[in-house]
Amino acid sequence: MPEDNNAQKPDSKDQVALDMMKFIAVTTGYGKGGANAGFGAGKGTKSPEDYADALLELFSRCRATVAKS
Repeated sequence: MPEDNNAQKPDSKDQVALDMMKFIAVTTGYGKGGANAGFGAGKGTKSPEDYADALLELFSRCRATVAKS
């Protein structure tokens, strides 16, 4: 069924970058602050603005990586 194959393909490189960012953020806790994977300097939790900035930075890095491919 061709429809099934099209449903699994991302629409654009931005979508691929977004999916990559979500995967990294969810699996690593990226940008949340605190101790991640045992590497923490005793920092408290980040503010929502800091968290959003960290996710935007991660998305930019993911876009740059996808653009190279």
